[in-house]
Amino acid sequence: MPRCGTVALAGRPNVGKSTLLNALVGEHLAIVAAKPQSTRVPVVGLLTRDDAQFILTDSPGLLEPEYPLHETMRDAAVRAIADADVVAYLHPLAEFPAPPFVEVARLAHAPRGAVIPVYTKADLVAPSARPAVRPSDGVVVSAVAGEGLAALLGALGARLPESPFHYDPDEIATQPLRFFAAEFVREAAFELLRQELPYSVACAIEEFRESASPVYIRATLYVERDSQKGIVIGESGRTIKALGQAARAKIETLVGQPVYLDLHVKVLPRWRRDAPSLQRLGYAPS
Repeated sequence: MPRCGTVALAGRPNVGKSTLLNALVGEHLAIVAAKPQSTRVPVVGLLTRDDAQFILTDSPGLLEPEYPLHETMRDAAVRAIADADVVAYLHPLAEFPAPPFVEVARLAHAPRGAVIPVYTKADLVAPSARPAVRPSDGVVVSAVAGEGLAALLGALGARLPESPFHYDPDEIATQPLRFFAAEFVREAAFELLRQELPYSVACAIEEFRESASPVYIRATLYVERDSQKGIVIGESGRTIKALGQAARAKIETLVGQPVYLDLHVKVLPRWRRDAPSLQRLGYAPS
């Protein structure tokens, strides 16, 4: 009987959830940024190996909310954990041992799914400094170097429920291309904009014509203040042009076709703290 189920990649911000999802699926689906808290909504990747299908959810980091956007991010992470058949609890190897998951997630009780500690970023720990992690302690991985991924899939697969596959084995994601287009624009913003500005940037896809040649995408970048709009556009439009070029390259890799990305910038005051704006941008249930 095949196995199929959901796996929540969970942990504090910046523990390597998105990098691990991309490494397991073999495609760049989730935003990877040096800055924490770049994942705002769960990204779902699919991996089918032999008789097991993994529905992998890269959830937002388990953070202490400071404003309404943070609250929606935490709520999304907690829902992903509650719905999961297995929880991969990510924690940096350099900080071994990991504290109890229920404590980190601030849950009232243990999740229904099995919790497997996954010690990440093993490539950043010198061999002589590595802690002795027993199989009963968890799985050690490096998504960058590919270390431990087979062992991780073995541990996760053994805990998936017996079930027919939910998706075609060739599929790699459950979300539409327009979702990833918006995410790649935000990823480019994290790469090119300085300090805290990327946290004030949201992206909405206004039009997506996949049948056009090149594929036509019209997107709006929302910021919170007029001064931020000027920074995103840049002198003579240089910054928005560079941002568009970076985002377009990422989107073209995913869709496998040339893309025309038509970017605009608008001000949506205090959108991170405004419930109707969060709903409009897809960060909160309507």
